[in-house]
Amino acid sequence: MTTLDAPLLLTKRRIWIIFSALIAGMLLASLDQTIVSTAMPTIVGQLGGVDHQVWITTAYILATTIVMPIYGKFGDVLGRRRLFLAAIAIFTLASLACAFAGDFWTFVAFRAVQGLGGGGLMILSQAIIADIVPANERGKYLGPLGGIFGLSAVAGPLLGGLFVDHLTWQWAFYINIPVGIAAFVIALVALKLPNKRAEKRIDWLGVLFLSAATTCLILFTDFGGDSDIGWASLATWGWGAGLVVAIALFVITEARAEDPVMPLSMFRNPIFVNATAIGLALGIGMFAAIGFVPTFLQMSSGTSAAASGLLMLPMMAGLMGTSIVSGILITRTGKYKIYPIMGAVLTGIAMVCMTTLEAATPIWLICVYLFVFGAGLGLIMQVVVLVVQNAVPAADIGTATSANNYFREVGAALGTAVFGTLFTSRLTENLTRVFTEAGASASDAASASSSIDPSTLDQLPEAVRTGVVDAYADALAPVFWYLVPFIVIALVLALFLRQIPLSDVAGLVARGEAIGGEEAELLEAAQRTATTPDRGVRDHT
Repeated sequence: MTTLDAPLLLTKRRIWIIFSALIAGMLLASLDQTIVSTAMPTIVGQLGGVDHQVWITTAYILATTIVMPIYGKFGDVLGRRRLFLAAIAIFTLASLACAFAGDFWTFVAFRAVQGLGGGGLMILSQAIIADIVPANERGKYLGPLGGIFGLSAVAGPLLGGLFVDHLTWQWAFYINIPVGIAAFVIALVALKLPNKRAEKRIDWLGVLFLSAATTCLILFTDFGGDSDIGWASLATWGWGAGLVVAIALFVITEARAEDPVMPLSMFRNPIFVNATAIGLALGIGMFAAIGFVPTFLQMSSGTSAAASGLLMLPMMAGLMGTSIVSGILITRTGKYKIYPIMGAVLTGIAMVCMTTLEAATPIWLICVYLFVFGAGLGLIMQVVVLVVQNAVPAADIGTATSANNYFREVGAALGTAVFGTLFTSRLTENLTRVFTEAGASASDAASASSSIDPSTLDQLPEAVRTGVVDAYADALAPVFWYLVPFIVIALVLALFLRQIPLSDVAGLVARGEAIGGEEAELLEAAQRTATTPDRGVRDHT
């Protein structure tokens, strides 16, 4: 039951007002991602964490992944407005804490807290759009969202480079404070949605076991891939055993829960399963590639932080272009199946091309690879979310959206942990060899490998600098070969994705919480007409 006395009128004007609040929240999260990725080599170098840098990405993704199903389910049960405001507040306050972190592991911890807010911004934005816009019209709203990512793609690298090259890396997080406050105020004023009360018992045990399973999965892969621990360690397999136990307890709990956080019935829906599996496979290949390319560009190509960030623009241009075009075409034709197929082909081609990267690869060629890669992602990412939302009942929109994103993020966490560890371990070995051959002792070589950053690189002798550049290139390029099979799996799954008609009713309308379309426009006009004479009479008297 909603706490509003009358249904919300979803007029075109109100939809765009609500949409403005979502854009503000998404700007906050997307801007942070592009700024931090640009500043990453400097952050890990100055905090002494080059050989553990994978933990910065893993911590954020792990936290984001854990809270996704919680935000999705609680949004369905309690309403999404207050949760969206809470996500903005958590993200902004954690940004401030990141800026004041005095050592590497404190920074990693606060980056994880930031992920608790970032997961909410991502899930709730997608679910609210499904609440207010029918599936058959949702494509045209991808344009403004693409514009936000485009703005972040341009502004993020410029700001990140400016902060690193001319100020300090802490400014990569200070910038989130005014942006976060503005986003919070806009959402507070503009995001008018129904609040609800839980009518069934909340599935806290399901939340606990799902969070435990996610944590065990990520730490199992991280420990196994860590050269200091490895797959033979009892600690690694302790996390593996914890994963098996947590999954078993989660399945048992969900089968008995009155209102499960991730209903097992969704996994009997073939369209949901197919689209979610595409997201999982794509997540493994996509995020591992995106996460380490700016580092490769800075260290291997010798570009500045700002320039390496700007070199990611072709990828964002490709992603924006195909996302917007596919959205418009889906709205016009009602057909979506072809786009994930085309996207997987383009992404696979780009991934194979990236296996050839080396220090001598021309910058323009790297930009071409990134453009094709982005174009492929743009044809898949938004489309599979739309497919999942369209395949489930309106009451489960948030739960299904979060489950789809959850498995994509699990893929991202796995990809980043396993392939990031491969990259980092190869890199550490290569760098240690370079410094040892230059005459450093074993302990000095290990210390230099841990704290190398772009500014330190510029001060090294030419021979050592060349060795460091080659070390980065030799460590990263071969990792892309390990990612290619997952893109092939995504392609095979896309070929079997079923086409069904797109819904013409918004989620809120389908659940009886709002009135939409022409009826809403007429009712609002009648309300304005009814109140205007009253004001005139009061003014006259």
